[in-house]
Amino acid sequence: MAKEKTTESLIGGYFSTLLRTNFGKGPTSVFVAINGPYLAIHLRGFIGPMEKILLKQNEMKRIMEIRDLLLNELRSDIILELWKIANLEIQEIYADWDLQNETGLIIGVIKADDGKKEMTWPKEVDHKAFEGEINKASAKAEKTPEQTKLVWLNDRMILVERSGILIQLEKELIGIGVIEELKMAKRPLERKMLDISSIEAIVERKVIETFVDWNFEKDLGYMVFILEAPSKTGK
Repeated sequence: MAKEKTTESLIGGYFSTLLRTNFGKGPTSVFVAINGPYLAIHLRGFIGPMEKILLKQNEMKRIMEIRDLLLNELRSDIILELWKIANLEIQEIYADWDLQNETGLIIGVIKADDGKKEMTWPKEVDHKAFEGEINKASAKAEKTPEQTKLVWLNDRMILVERSGILIQLEKELIGIGVIEELKMAKRPLERKMLDISSIEAIVERKVIETFVDWNFEKDLGYMVFILEAPSKTGK
């Protein structure tokens, strides 16, 4: 356990420095979770000085585009550094941002390793019911996933990996390079389609935030739910 905490602390420190260097301001806090082949970094208090000005001018699209461009530019450096400091072989990196709340989430998909065991899904949380809510929301926004995987990252984060969710129109748009516009349209739509009250009833806790991103080439979608802290008497 001590080694795991040290790894998380090193990763958190690395991302704080990286973002401060490249955005002009680092996050006020960084929470890192590693479970099986997934790494999640939850950022709070993260918005740069220039971004604040753009946000006041309702230039959210421009901020998102700039962040995507910077993350793509830094991707190879991030992968190399995570290997150096934590011995993690990252294959893919995803990100989503909540500009109004000044938060964000970065997801790293770690190369499959038989030695990495996933934290088990809590027995008291109905796995099938949770999956059903995700599939129902996906069917409304695009189509029912061909496969849905749920991972309990830690006591405050749930990751969802969906495959086979894109409809033909989306594939055509992706084919002609309409990537950023599609992401900007899909993010609020997917959040709107989620029945958060039903999900909260299943996990018996409030959902604080929801982050989403995609790998359009592989027809994969990721969601991460941030839950309120469990009470000391249980959930």
